[in-house]
Amino acid sequence: MKSLIKITLGICVLGLLAGCGEKTKDHSEIRQTGFIYCGQGNLSTFNPQLVDNGLTANALSPQIYNTLLTLDPDTLMLKASLAKEWSVNREGTEYIFTLRDDVSFQTTRWFTPTRKMNAEDVVFSFRRIIDATNPYHYVNDGIYPWFTSLDFQNLLVDVQELDDHQVKFTLSRPDNSFLANIATPHAVILSAEYARKLQQLDEKPQIDSLPVGTGPFYLDDYQIHDYVRLKRHPHYWGGVAKMEQVVFDISQRGTGTLAKLLRSECDVLNSPIASQIPTIKKQSNITLASTPAMNVAFIAVNTTHAALNDVRVREAISFALNRQNILDSVFYGSGSIAYNMLPPNSWAYEKDQSQIRYDRNYALGLLRAAGFEKGLELTMTVPLEPRRYNPSPRKTAELIQSNLAEVGIKLTLIPEDRLERTELADRDHVDLILTGWEGTTSDPDSFLRPMLSCDANRAGLNYSMWCNSDFDFLLDLALEVNRPRYRLNLYRQAQNILNQEFPVIPLAHGMQFIAYNKSLTGLHMTPFSLEPFNTVERVQP
Repeated sequence: MKSLIKITLGICVLGLLAGCGEKTKDHSEIRQTGFIYCGQGNLSTFNPQLVDNGLTANALSPQIYNTLLTLDPDTLMLKASLAKEWSVNREGTEYIFTLRDDVSFQTTRWFTPTRKMNAEDVVFSFRRIIDATNPYHYVNDGIYPWFTSLDFQNLLVDVQELDDHQVKFTLSRPDNSFLANIATPHAVILSAEYARKLQQLDEKPQIDSLPVGTGPFYLDDYQIHDYVRLKRHPHYWGGVAKMEQVVFDISQRGTGTLAKLLRSECDVLNSPIASQIPTIKKQSNITLASTPAMNVAFIAVNTTHAALNDVRVREAISFALNRQNILDSVFYGSGSIAYNMLPPNSWAYEKDQSQIRYDRNYALGLLRAAGFEKGLELTMTVPLEPRRYNPSPRKTAELIQSNLAEVGIKLTLIPEDRLERTELADRDHVDLILTGWEGTTSDPDSFLRPMLSCDANRAGLNYSMWCNSDFDFLLDLALEVNRPRYRLNLYRQAQNILNQEFPVIPLAHGMQFIAYNKSLTGLHMTPFSLEPFNTVERVQP
């Protein structure tokens, strides 16, 4: 909430955005020149460097910003973006990127650029994250959860400007996931010129609340808990957007998002919950598209608590869960059972049906062996917000509660409006956390390391507060070896450790859906996030 307050004050007090205190224009007027996007999610910042998931990273970032590289939505292979080519030395520790020379930053009411994007902007964007002496490192709390959980600040030693259009990245060790990681929506390029202006004005926090990027749309208007209006960037290097504006409806008042879609109050509904799918399929004027998503719903087990420090108790909880019933009741057939933390579309996926199965009697036996034959009382936090990996967290939690009651575990549910990973230290009294993860690349490391490594644990970003040196060794080695089959074997060994130790209990994988009015074309999504909206247009009947 503090971050939201800071954004609102930064915008309204300065009077830079006309939308403060106003209502959005009539829907029909917006639809003449653009479209309205509805989706679940709150907004805490416009800078995806400062978050690890949510609306900012998954939907807004591709519109406002660009990255050096991107991932092809079909092949998941690396594609050029702001960097038109790149090379790596034999040791795998130095990467040189050649930048495009035709990239313009956005002109907004708070900033007018005087030059094209160059190497200075790339250096500033990454040094802000890794360099504690950078004047912007600690601005707006200075927490970079996605990068910190990857140990990025120790991996990336330096970023150097070789000339206006060449940048060298120096790593402390070889890392096979490095290129994929800087192709995610988190690794955006900011304007160094804009940052310098804000520093001179002593208004550095505005870099994250009044964004300036190179993407196809710029921020025009924002009303807290209501809407975000983006306008077309007329000098976008990737091709000027076909539509003049995009309005993100983020309001929580009134009717739900599905009702807004059905009444044409919004044109796009991202990530509709599974129970809405049958209704959407019946609508003749709405297209429902889907793609396998890189996600997993799971229970994080607080391994520091006395009873849960016993692996037999953690294993018993897993065997007590009827995952098929959760799929049938919550996902309406649109998901799949999670046999491990990696989703089925990961190249390192391993289906473990021996350790991940419903076996109530075995669960009872494990609890007896651990000394809890008379029962056990636990607590579990439950998010209120539906996500792709869990369309109905409350219903999922109630099914888990019922399953555990059958083996003598009394589970008390604690509703959570939103649990950020940066707040885990304040939740050390909680036994279980119902949560999930959405991968940002196809590399297995982007799933396993951010959630479960010792570095993530030391940084306070490991949901389970679990650290296993053998697990970390396998992850580190997998980043250094060059042969794919060796990497595959290492990741499978790492998954076996998880299914023996159960610091997390995998539940299910969800599909990624998007529903939109059939008058729109050119809307694309990936297994990770939305694509830029510059190709979207409305076809008149």
